[in-house]
Amino acid sequence: MILQTTLSLAAAAAIMNIWLAFRAGKLRYNAKILHGDGGNPLLMQRMRAQANFVENTPFVLILIAVIEMTGKGGTWLAIVGSVYMLARISHAFGMDNAESNPLRAVGFLVTALTLLGLSVIAVLIALARF
Repeated sequence: MILQTTLSLAAAAAIMNIWLAFRAGKLRYNAKILHGDGGNPLLMQRMRAQANFVENTPFVLILIAVIEMTGKGGTWLAIVGSVYMLARISHAFGMDNAESNPLRAVGFLVTALTLLGLSVIAVLIALARF
């Protein structure tokens, strides 16, 4: 069984993680900071944006893979995964701003709703009610 949605989203996630690392790395290089954030607020924010991505994305990918393996996936699952990835881009750009902003808020909200929604679907499938 080929999990096309999961494979596509995992590839997108890997590329996005590289992009997030590059953003922090470029800032680190320009500021000549070898370890930690060196007291640079923007570097700390970018490091947290990448860490937050790494903290949430594995759960999303696991849920998508398992749902897809049950045969209950389809176009809706690919759309949910794509919206999640776009929200993570929004969150990353929002993290560049030290104050509350819509980009970060949307990124967080979509991430939370995606995790919650996929979790509910997974439980319903497990209970054979979906």
